[in-house]
Amino acid sequence: MSLCGIHISPVRSGLLTHSMSAFWWSQSRFLHSSQVTCCCSKTNSEAKYKDPFKLGSGDLKNLYEDIKKELLGATQELKDMCEYYFDGKGKALRPMLVVLMARACNTHHNNCREMHPAQRSIAVIAEMIHTASLVHDDVIDGSNSRRGKKTVNQIWGERKAVLAGDYILSAASVALAKIGNATVISVLSQVIEDLVRGEFLQLGSKENENERFAHYLEKTFKKTASLIANSCKAVSILGCPDPKVHEIAFQYGRNVGIAFQLIDDILDFTSCASQLGKPTAADLKLGLATGPVLFACQQFPELNAMIMRRFSLPGDVERAWQYVRQSDGVHQTTYLAQRYCNEAIREISKLQPSPERDALIHLTEIVLTRDK
Repeated sequence: MSLCGIHISPVRSGLLTHSMSAFWWSQSRFLHSSQVTCCCSKTNSEAKYKDPFKLGSGDLKNLYEDIKKELLGATQELKDMCEYYFDGKGKALRPMLVVLMARACNTHHNNCREMHPAQRSIAVIAEMIHTASLVHDDVIDGSNSRRGKKTVNQIWGERKAVLAGDYILSAASVALAKIGNATVISVLSQVIEDLVRGEFLQLGSKENENERFAHYLEKTFKKTASLIANSCKAVSILGCPDPKVHEIAFQYGRNVGIAFQLIDDILDFTSCASQLGKPTAADLKLGLATGPVLFACQQFPELNAMIMRRFSLPGDVERAWQYVRQSDGVHQTTYLAQRYCNEAIREISKLQPSPERDALIHLTEIVLTRDK
């Protein structure tokens, strides 16, 4: 990754080292004064960049019906709970990424865009794992709204919600086993481990500022980017024997996934509850210090004490929100997200040209400019 004239090698494991975290802190003055420009702005005028959602829509037809078929063994109540979020109203970002990556890798390998059924199954499995993680997150966070409606735990209670999330994961595991590829099973099993480890990371805090930022980025990878990265890698394995292509797919997914979460963390400070489908400052209320807060510490050191007590005192959430809004925290986090998108573009551009490859390039702009 090339930042400000300094070359930093991509982290193959998906984790960012302490030295990279320290680099970001050392660049804080530069970031305060730098002007943020969209790294993908030129794509607006380039017709070759396809709309990823339109391009992937054919492969995602009947996605939710196929997911519901995987849940057929449940009792009626459990079935109702498991199907609650599979209502077709989600963005289906992860499945869309998976089918585009599958076709891009297939084209690169043998100039054939045709997608294998097993690759389509990865899109189904990715959405199931993602949704199961949402059900569990809502229980952990005590959330009462998701996508503009009541959460599973709000309607059926926490105990049943946990079981529903477990059942979705088990059904996804069965679907994964049916693919019959040991390497792919291993790759996607890593996602579930990362989700658990990421949740534990989120429960902790680091006193040292450099360690704190590394901790945040590692958590971001495990909770959000690992699923995208490893799903992309899985379809590349099924479509192409070249390990270099597998790494390209993984690194593209890793960088887009981290950028996606960074923008999500920004929206917690810039978007209203009606757009997000959840209350504003939700992360602060949960005691979480995300990118905008960590960058804001450079201008408002008093935030450090609030972070360590997880914004638990009366007035902490409101004051922290004001500090972030008065600082360059949002600006700097946006810049960081742009750097990850630039790296994602650099990786995917190594593949042979195809409509799907170009759509994946265009997707980075969508990630950066979304408002919900």
